[in-house]
Formats: sequence, structure tokens, C-alpha cells
Amino acid sequence: MGPISGEERELVGRALAEDVGPGDITAEATADANARARARIVQKAPGVLYGLDLAAEAFAQAGGGELDKLVLEGQWRDSVPAEVAFVSGSARGLLSGERVALNLLGHLSGIATLTARFVEAARSEGGRATVLDTRKTTPGLRALEKAAVRAGGGANHRLGLYDAILIKENHAALAGGTAAAVARAREAQPARPIEIECRDLSEVEAALAAGAERLLLDNMGLAELARAVAARDAAAGSGERAELEASGGVTLETIAAISATGVDYISVGAVTHSAPALDLSMLLEPA
Repeated sequence: MGPISGEERELVGRALAEDVGPGDITAEATADANARARARIVQKAPGVLYGLDLAAEAFAQAGGGELDKLVLEGQWRDSVPAEVAFVSGSARGLLSGERVALNLLGHLSGIATLTARFVEAARSEGGRATVLDTRKTTPGLRALEKAAVRAGGGANHRLGLYDAILIKENHAALAGGTAAAVARAREAQPARPIEIECRDLSEVEAALAAGAERLLLDNMGLAELARAVAARDAAAGSGERAELEASGGVTLETIAAISATGVDYISVGAVTHSAPALDLSMLLEPA
């Protein structure tokens, strides 16, 4: 994961403040103030681990000492249970930092794991589509969740409304249609590529004629996706080829067939908004 940022350090601090409040009364009651302990963090389910630096920060801020990584992040691990880190230091600090550390680590590892499953499935029938995330992220955690998507082998779509143009149905309606929306976006942001949502083949043809660099094919069936790919290829000729992104209700069961139609990207909101946490635990023993 690498060194954490100041914003991430503040995030960990807020999470600890929420959990510990004025003090961990159970740890204070059961552990001597000067007691030392050693803890093992164990990955209990197969998947991709991501977020150890945030876990380390949680233990450090809680007074629990330093975390030693035992494995590389961003790699699928089938052999579980497996020890992935050691932490040693104040027993009270380890107890107080445990839940925040595991919550962050489990959540981000869950996103990386689900992304890896989608990436593998997208390539299982000869397709080569890149799996993208969306803006359907936890408020305040977008940068971390998108980093977890990358750790799982996916790629990031736009970070927010500020860094890429994506004309959706409502934008096009307000602008006066597909061609008008593309023209207005081109005039306003001439240096940025333009992506526009298309709901059917007529909108695909209009978007291609308007010169959009990427088309978001929303909730199209397999046959319609294949026709959109053919229309794109025919329109390109020997010139620049528009990129195609399939989106809408993509599942692990359907992504392989979608990828096999020849689209370039498949955006999957589920990798961030519905990823189950990876099962991890902390086992502590006196030092």
C-alpha cells in the first residue's frame, strides 16, 4: 500500500475517536497499564489482502506499537488461515486499536478480493475487457476504495465529477440531445476526452457521429452490445476507434459473456458498494 497520507492519518484518528471515545474501559479493567503483548493478524478466507498500512496506523495511534508485514499485498491467497502480520507493544493499545485496524483492513481487502474475482471472470471466455469501478463508494473513503480496486487488478474510472466528462441521460436531455451535449462539452472542455451514455443503437450511432471518445453502453443485452461493437468498428475504419464501456447490473455470472462481446471496459459498481469484508482476526498473547 505504501506510506499513508495526512488525510488517511486523520481518517484513522477519527475512527479511533469514534470507537475508543474517552477510553477503552474493558482494556483498562483487564490489562495492567504496563502490560506488553504480541498479536497475530490472521487471514481466514481466500482473497486479496490490502490495507496493512492503515491497520499499522490504527495500532500506532492507539499506542499498540509497530506492525510487521509477513506477506505482500495485492496477491490472491488461497492457503488460509494464514498469518499476515505481527504487532507487538502495549496490551491496552493493541486491544483498543484492534477493531478499527481490522475494519479498515477487512473492508479494503474485501473490495480487492471481489475486484479480483470480477477480473478473472471477465477473462474466462476470451474477453479482454478491463474492469472499472464507479463513484458508488463510501462517502469519505473513495480514494482508499479505488486504491483497493487497483490492488485487485481493476482500474479506476473517474475519481469524481471534476476530473472526467461523462454525459448521462439527464445531461443530454438538458443539452438538447446526444450531438448537442457532445458539442457543448467539447467547447467547454476541449482538452478532455468525452464519454457519453447510450441506451440503444440509435444513440450509439449518434454518439459515434458526434465524435465521442468513449461510449457508456447502459443496460444493453449481449446482442445489442455486439451490434454496438460492430457499429463502432465500422465507424472507425482506419481512423481513431472509440472505446466502449458496458455498464448496468453486471454480475460475476454475466461478466464473461459481456466481455466476450468485444467491449473495452466493464464498469461494476458492486466492487465497492457491495463487497463483503474479507474475514480477518487478531489473536493476542502476553509478551
